[in-house]
Amino acid sequence: MFTRIFRKPKQEESAVATLDKLNETLEMLYKKEKVLMKKAAAEVEKAKEFTRAKNKRAAIQCLKRKRLYEQQIEQLGNFQLRIHDQMIMLEGAKATTETVDALRTGAAAMKAMQKATNIDDVDKTMDEINEQTESMKQIQEALSTPMGAAADFDEDELEAELEELEGAELDELLLQPGTTAPAAPVPMRAGRQPVRPARQNNTAEEDELAALQAEMAL
Repeated sequence: MFTRIFRKPKQEESAVATLDKLNETLEMLYKKEKVLMKKAAAEVEKAKEFTRAKNKRAAIQCLKRKRLYEQQIEQLGNFQLRIHDQMIMLEGAKATTETVDALRTGAAAMKAMQKATNIDDVDKTMDEINEQTESMKQIQEALSTPMGAAADFDEDELEAELEELEGAELDELLLQPGTTAPAAPVPMRAGRQPVRPARQNNTAEEDELAALQAEMAL
């Protein structure tokens, strides 16, 4: 365990240091490449001057040195490609290592959680919750049960009293003077007058209502 703890930072430091070294080397190669390109361009200018001066031998020597510089530039380009390749591989390996470490850490955490959470403990906890719920229901039922004077009331007597109140209210409604709702207007054809209801029918209904009220009063 301690080996893993101390090994991981050292590996990361080594990878970071290697990447820094490769970047420094790559920067140095870029600088040398620029210098060689300037020297090659200078040899070309010298060759032009010697050509104008009819000094063919000196011009050829300048072109030879230019070729040497170009060979070195090409070699530096190959070095740069190799360093880039190695940097890409190293960065990929570093990302892979970090991913594997993260997955390993997650697996260890899940394993520890599974050990800490046993199925028997879960069942025990659920049983305790069910017992507490049942106890709470019993307490609520006990609190809602009537006690004292309220417990002595007879439900049948209360229902009979309620029926008497309903009957008395119905009697009061019947004793009130009745009102007849106006009849809905009947559409009539043009040229015809509406026929008024017979007075005799209204008088008979009023007599029946009066007799009913007198009987209820007795």
